[in-house]
Amino acid sequence: MTRHRQHSSARNSPSTPDKEAGEQSSPAQRYSAFKERQYEQSTAAAAFARSLSFDLDPFQIEANKALESGNNLLVAAPTGAGKTVVADFAIYLAQQQNVKAFYTTPIKALSNQKYHDLVATYGADQVGLLTGDTSINSEANIVVMTTEVLRNMLYEHSSTLDSLRFVILDEVHYLADRFRGPVWEEVIIGLPRTVKIVGLSATVSNVEDFSDWIESVRGKTSLIVSEQRPVTLVQHVLLQADVEAEPELVDLYQRESKARPKKRLNPALVQRLEQLDRRAQRRLQGRSGKTDRRRGGDRQGRPSQAGAIQRYIPQRWAVVDELYFLDMLPGIYFIFSRMGCDQAVEQCIRAGLCLTNGEEQARIRHIVDEMSLGQLSHDDLRTLRFADFRFALEQGFAPHHAGMVALYRQIVERLFEEGLVKMVFATETLALGINMPARSVIVEKLEKFDGSGHVPLTAGEYTQLTGRAGRRGIDTIGHAIVVDHRGFQPPALAALSSKRVYPLHSSFKTTFNMAVNMLNSHDYDSARIILDHSFAQWEANSSVEHLKDRIDSLRQALAGYEQSFACEFGDFASLMSLRMRLADAQKGERKRLKNTVFRSEELRKEAFHRLDLEISDLRAQERVHPCHQCPDFNQHLKWGQRWVRELRELHSAEDRYHTRTSSVARQFDVICQILQSLDYLHVPADQEGTDYLLTERGQLLRRLYTERDLTLAQAICNGFLDGLDAGQLAAVLSGFVYQARRGGDGEPRHYPGGIKGRIAKASGSLKALAQKIDQMRDRMGLPSLDPPDFGVADVIFNWAQGDCLSAVLEDSELTGGDFVRTAKRLVDLLQQLSVAVTYLGESHSELSKRGREAVDLINRDIVSYCGVD
Repeated sequence: MTRHRQHSSARNSPSTPDKEAGEQSSPAQRYSAFKERQYEQSTAAAAFARSLSFDLDPFQIEANKALESGNNLLVAAPTGAGKTVVADFAIYLAQQQNVKAFYTTPIKALSNQKYHDLVATYGADQVGLLTGDTSINSEANIVVMTTEVLRNMLYEHSSTLDSLRFVILDEVHYLADRFRGPVWEEVIIGLPRTVKIVGLSATVSNVEDFSDWIESVRGKTSLIVSEQRPVTLVQHVLLQADVEAEPELVDLYQRESKARPKKRLNPALVQRLEQLDRRAQRRLQGRSGKTDRRRGGDRQGRPSQAGAIQRYIPQRWAVVDELYFLDMLPGIYFIFSRMGCDQAVEQCIRAGLCLTNGEEQARIRHIVDEMSLGQLSHDDLRTLRFADFRFALEQGFAPHHAGMVALYRQIVERLFEEGLVKMVFATETLALGINMPARSVIVEKLEKFDGSGHVPLTAGEYTQLTGRAGRRGIDTIGHAIVVDHRGFQPPALAALSSKRVYPLHSSFKTTFNMAVNMLNSHDYDSARIILDHSFAQWEANSSVEHLKDRIDSLRQALAGYEQSFACEFGDFASLMSLRMRLADAQKGERKRLKNTVFRSEELRKEAFHRLDLEISDLRAQERVHPCHQCPDFNQHLKWGQRWVRELRELHSAEDRYHTRTSSVARQFDVICQILQSLDYLHVPADQEGTDYLLTERGQLLRRLYTERDLTLAQAICNGFLDGLDAGQLAAVLSGFVYQARRGGDGEPRHYPGGIKGRIAKASGSLKALAQKIDQMRDRMGLPSLDPPDFGVADVIFNWAQGDCLSAVLEDSELTGGDFVRTAKRLVDLLQQLSVAVTYLGESHSELSKRGREAVDLINRDIVSYCGVD
């Protein structure tokens, strides 16, 4: 594997002048240099570079050369470093060679953004877009798509793959994502070897391992790593003494110099925090028992926990006002709460802040109206509080989070890119690849709520957030600012900001859908071999290298002990094995039986009786063993006891080794056994060995891409969805796509039609079925899944009945963005079902028809014209 690294600016230093080089080189060397220059000028990489309006960085030049030479490519660089230039060159190469190039992204929003970028370069007739719910010019030579779409095309052997030679995997470190990550591995493993992969990744700490794995799967791979940010990042902490004082921006590190080249924590910051702590202590002592908003309570001025010493926490609007004064905007203010983002905008408005001038406000109004008024109905505008949203935008503020409809987020992104919105209050979802660099990135706290509790940010998360600070070609430096908050300590921030981000670990797992799709294209043995090449198995194999060494060491030790207790009267190892088996039966097996619950006393007595007979037989064999006659028995026994100890450790190490090696393929074996027992797979009676064929049920399961794939397939086959009309079907299937943000019991506010109605009965049947399948998974050692969640069944049903947005969201905690996202996913699942059930024959044609009708009922108005992640 070829590796190139760019860690310093040394690569940018000017080369030795030709005259000086010529004086120091031979004629042969000068001729070689001349041919090299001639070659450089004639390559596609050189032509591509000349077509650009800017000079390429060294890592981009190296990457383009590697790609042109025919290698797969993995580029790891910080956000904003220019990785997409390498992707653009891959597309340029494809155009030059008259072959296809696919550009894949993890989310639809990124696909839409990249599609428009490529259309601007190559024209609408040359570029296509496939995102599940959108299909534009699918047979173009350049197609942008989500990774799931490409995975599905591979399984279906789509003719669109003909002439495909380049696949760009943007944000490839997304492979670690629990839900979508496995798709990346399916694509990397499943693409033909004639296709070259271009992976664009953040600078994960184990990128070399990841690159090695790609090379093992796809052939020669070049790794290009650049850890140099295009814009220098300066770390700050923002403090505030009290409500009447101005906020203070203090550097986290001392300024570097020749005498002090390494980053050192700024002592002035530490001293200032100590001063503020002492001030807080004096306030607490001087106003004991009184409520004082300056004592450092929450952002609304309420006091903090009783008796706690707490510095004053800067309010959000004050942070924005100070950064505006310091000319450090535009900025992205990360707040790990949707409500917090919305509240921050309101707080800025109430404080009277305005970051825009009259001309900018007019431009904002024009863009907002152009993008929204033609699509949103009056009811939509009122329900989504459009007037408040637009007014905040005109003042230069905006929220950005998943609770907003995609159209609103697109408006925010466009206005921010054009420099019209100066401050965006965002959750961490904004850090995922959307092209929104800023002069400053503000992080409110170094912890976030992960669904179950507050957890510290990881170094990778912090790096991802602050990676947007500094606009290339505009800013000379970017600013990462952490706001002082409860429990903040400078060393904790220094630890986050100094690490080389996060390791990349596989989230790959074999699913029922994946199993039948692989067996549709490969025989059983080939499928197992393919799964053995997954990154998950690569990591598992790497983790057992030390076990292999330990096993070899133990085997050598055992051989040495066997030589030491070699006995002319008999096999001393067999005697020690008898003693070991006897000890296991007397202690381990007897203890196991004592802890076993038997169905009757007779069965318990019978089990103990069999154990007593076994122990008696082992004792008899041990007593008559010929080695007892040996005069050196006691000496041999000392070595034998060590032999037993090492043998037990060897068995333990071997068990751990075999558990980890081929673990993915063994999981596949278990899944195949389950599928065979449920009639999704069968082995022809006249066929030797194990070579599964798909049944009609198997063909159904192939088309169901949902985490609960087997549950849905069983529900269809068992008739649980029969008799439902289109609206009822949509309500029931919402349980497969809805994910409650704050937990819940999986129940809607009420079941349409009552608890004895069709929706409630079908939902109950699905819950029982899911539980039964989970019990089967548990018995077979497969990981558990989240149960179906019918929390929005009533909302979806009402929407299917034609209710407007305000009506379906009334008295619901669901936001407009959450509703549209759930509805979009439901539409996708309904489309899958409508196609999949046709493989069960005419008996399920009615269900297919109901599925298509449900798609039309759900995919209307705001759902139909709003995009989704």
